[in-house]
Amino acid sequence: MKITTDSLVNSFRICGAAAGQVLLLLLISSFVVCGHDNPKTLAIGSRAPDFNLEGIDGKMYSLQSFKEAKVLVVVFTCNHCPTAQAYEERMKSLVTDYKDRKVELVAIMPNYAGSLRYDELGWSDEPDDFEGMKRRAKDRAFNFPYLYDGDTEETALKYGPVSTPHVFIFDQNRILRYTGRIDDEENFRKPVRSQDARNAIEALLQNQPVPVQTTRTFGCSIKWKSKSDWLAKADEAWAKKAVKLDIADPEDVDATLKNTTSGNLRLIYFWSEGCKACETAFPEYVKLARIYQEREFELVTICAGDSTNFQSVLAFLEKQQSAGDNKLYTDDLEKIKPLSSLSGEQLPYTILVEPGGKIVFSKQGLTDPEFLRRMIFNDPYMGRLFR
Repeated sequence: MKITTDSLVNSFRICGAAAGQVLLLLLISSFVVCGHDNPKTLAIGSRAPDFNLEGIDGKMYSLQSFKEAKVLVVVFTCNHCPTAQAYEERMKSLVTDYKDRKVELVAIMPNYAGSLRYDELGWSDEPDDFEGMKRRAKDRAFNFPYLYDGDTEETALKYGPVSTPHVFIFDQNRILRYTGRIDDEENFRKPVRSQDARNAIEALLQNQPVPVQTTRTFGCSIKWKSKSDWLAKADEAWAKKAVKLDIADPEDVDATLKNTTSGNLRLIYFWSEGCKACETAFPEYVKLARIYQEREFELVTICAGDSTNFQSVLAFLEKQQSAGDNKLYTDDLEKIKPLSSLSGEQLPYTILVEPGGKIVFSKQGLTDPEFLRRMIFNDPYMGRLFR
């Protein structure tokens, strides 16, 4: 059976919110792209390739930085992958549990941020770039160095990680003795049966052979620079989506604000044709729609204007590839309670409303898109897999 991105999405939609999340996690965790350009994984018995990478603390790190470690654990991980996120606490526990036994752990980001599709970013509040790494490490209180290799990929190409996370454990002579997963419970819904990384560490600390030297990995595929075609295909698929525009009256807008039917977190963007600020910000809202297209989220754009401008408004929406719910509101703004004191010249206006009508954010004027993205991601109605 061939597993495609579309089949993952369709399975999620068919199963519904709760069951779909479980299925989606299973599929995301096991679905690893094995392209022809993936490097060969470092073989057991190989010497650790050296590196010279910058950490989020501004320091440069190499193998020499960990010269005192009897066991060195190198983990290739990232920000965006749900499986990698879920293992962050287990990585921190490894550091804490072995800090007095000369075991050190270093995490390396292998992903090129420019190779992530928008919808892949919907599973994290941070992108896979250096600044995103800094914020994530601070938010999650990482107790290990977090190094960036995404721009050059030199280190990742030498080690050959298959997915995030992927663990490489080296002995005191920096010979690879174990590579694979941290443990066997990828779905975090059952007790761990095999502590593979810990078993390897314990064996090395006792100068014993590692009982199991290699295990399969699971998680998200490495986002190599060479995967630009996969972004182009995603752009083509989005561009083919139909763009529609409906005429709306006060009752329609009121129903949109009440948000009682979809069950999704709803972002509503009020704008007007000819408003430079509105049109400049518009692509950021479409970007949010693309990022969260597989989540419990929807974008509704409402243009305040005249019905005679229907075709020009539709043409603008088509140019922006606004494939969500678009409305042309032709009545007075004063009939819309949240906007009753505004005129068309005072747009844009942004409202984030949960199912049932609770407005959790509203702002007149421009809104920082990264702030808005994190607010959307952290809203409980998004149904995050890991908290």
